[in-house]
Amino acid sequence: NVKLGGLGPDYEAIKEKKEKLKQQKEYAKQIKEHNMKSIASVQRLPVKPQVVSSVSRQKALEYAKKIPRPKTFTARQSDEEVKEGRVPPQTLNGDSLPQIASLETLQNRHEKEKQVVAAFRTLHIL
Repeated sequence: NVKLGGLGPDYEAIKEKKEKLKQQKEYAKQIKEHNMKSIASVQRLPVKPQVVSSVSRQKALEYAKKIPRPKTFTARQSDEEVKEGRVPPQTLNGDSLPQIASLETLQNRHEKEKQVVAAFRTLHIL
């Protein structure tokens, strides 16, 4: 007994597929309801981390109050500059640059290094 396909639609196969889809949708609906119930029960637990975080925040704020603030730079001329009458170096927009304490030592070092380079050039090493 072999049943061959006909020219029209196969109503039995369509009914089987429709029933299968209906069962899948029903199962998905049941699972969704179960998950919603379980999530609602989990959310009822008391939340303690917020209390701990507020305590740690208070500790952090108290610690921050005890730390000394950094010294701010004031753009006043030093006494030496006033006596010598030197003009402090300025940027393009007119702001004065801070005075470097070891400027003289850096200038001396620069002069010495220039002499060393000149000696190398006379020996044709560079």
